[in-house]
Amino acid sequence: MKRKMRLSIFLLLAIFFTLWTIWGNLTVGVTRYSVGSSKVPESFDGFKVAVISDLHNAEFGKDNSDIVKKVKQQNPDIIAITGDFVDSNKTDIDLAVSLAKQLVEIAPCYYVIGNHEVWLFNRYEELQQKLLDVGVIVLRNEVVEIKRNDEIIQIAGLDDPDYYNPDIYYHEGILDKHLKEMNLTDDYCILLSHRPETFSVYVENNIDLVLAGHAHGGQFRIPFVGGYYAPNQGKWPKYDAGKFTEEFTTMVVSRGIGNSIVPIRINNRPEIVIVELVSRK
Repeated sequence: MKRKMRLSIFLLLAIFFTLWTIWGNLTVGVTRYSVGSSKVPESFDGFKVAVISDLHNAEFGKDNSDIVKKVKQQNPDIIAITGDFVDSNKTDIDLAVSLAKQLVEIAPCYYVIGNHEVWLFNRYEELQQKLLDVGVIVLRNEVVEIKRNDEIIQIAGLDDPDYYNPDIYYHEGILDKHLKEMNLTDDYCILLSHRPETFSVYVENNIDLVLAGHAHGGQFRIPFVGGYYAPNQGKWPKYDAGKFTEEFTTMVVSRGIGNSIVPIRINNRPEIVIVELVSRK
């Protein structure tokens, strides 16, 4: 009798885990963060950024209608696309551009490249031009300003360091150089960068808010422990997902939406991230 009960419990748990995993791979959630600072101008109190990261040519609903619907429901002020919008192993530029075209109709879209865009080689120019054609603002080691009631915040964007050197030994130096060349002002700065593992560079450059991806949430997440593995961080990555703060810099790392080499996520639902700014005076 006890044996049958144990077997029944095991089977129920196995069924639950299987259904949970299927649901967690076929649906997209929304995760919200609030980031407060005395540097956020009062005009930007409540300013919302929707983050789309690591799409990897995934499709949720026909022509990504599920993603579009959920972003629209959040009514963001801008949309940040933080790299790996396509996948270099199964590239579908038109699918990515179609999503971008729909997102631009919701709010201004700012985009930076990830390592998979770099790995497109000559095809990246095609992707970039098509994104520009539908109205996406592509930031290549550049900064732009958004103004409200004579108050300003900066939106900066970094190229993925693989574009300049694939050796990770040089990545921090590359990003530091490009940040310094931007000549950022003291106005509140939101930085779009694919790479979370170089957090120390953002802290050293006094960036206020960093929006990143790349880590895929650690791929397999263990409750109360975190992600198991992330690119360029290895096992048990420090910056796998969520909000991190050091000194005056906050970084929000998206778990991303799609997959690349490993085709399945465990306890790691794809997500659209919403970051809301709070002015603290």
